[in-house]
Amino acid sequence: MSLFAAGLFEGQAVIVTGGGTGIGRAVAEETGRLGARVAICGRRQEKLDAAREELASLGIEVLARRCDVRDEAQADEFVAAALGAFGRIDALVNNAGGQFPTMAEQLTPKGFEAVVRNNLFGTWIMTRAVAQQAFIKQKGGRIVNVTAQIARGFPGMVHTGAARAGVENLTRSLAVEWAQHGVRVNAVAPGIIRTSGTAQYPPELLELGRQATPLKRLGRTDEVSHLIVYLASTAADFVTGQTFAIDGGQSLWGDLFTIADGIPGSEPPPK
Repeated sequence: MSLFAAGLFEGQAVIVTGGGTGIGRAVAEETGRLGARVAICGRRQEKLDAAREELASLGIEVLARRCDVRDEAQADEFVAAALGAFGRIDALVNNAGGQFPTMAEQLTPKGFEAVVRNNLFGTWIMTRAVAQQAFIKQKGGRIVNVTAQIARGFPGMVHTGAARAGVENLTRSLAVEWAQHGVRVNAVAPGIIRTSGTAQYPPELLELGRQATPLKRLGRTDEVSHLIVYLASTAADFVTGQTFAIDGGQSLWGDLFTIADGIPGSEPPPK
């Protein structure tokens, strides 16, 4: 049973980056079931093709194209294709992203740059393309950025923590700048969610995350999708510039990073 009224997105078009799998796939299906025409993109065509077939079997009109959101030309072409197919764009869900666990001392400048380009720069490139081609001209649109739970920093993944913090600031800044154009901008910060992406993490890391979550479980993609769909809909038209945690309370409690006893500087200096 849907949480939302049938036809909530009727006559609307939604772009979901990283829409072939995980949270993006769940958002594409949920908005599609509510009447939206959906454009999904990603870097792996086989996953996009599989998602397109599944969504089409549900009666959802889908445009699926390969697009690297870090590439300005590809982003512009994808947005133009969505406009050509649907005639309008009403919501953008910036879900594409990726990272890998690593300690800061082992992280190379190249690795840091790659994650920042994907999670921060890619979000801006797609946001800019949709705003310029659609939202500002039509005086309206809704943007939802998918970040990560960084309320207490992100030790163990400093690269994505820095990028996601940038997206949260981008969200607040654009919410103010683009309010005059009728554009709302919000963000969702998931905790540890069971997806094909997190399935690649070491089991002990996922278990540590579960133990550090007050609700003592990992989240589901549909739970995150419900929040994104609300923010991408007209039901949330007086909400902008906010980042919403959906993490089972993880941002409030628990040890996400073990600090050994007896570290240098842990003892007070002698009198």
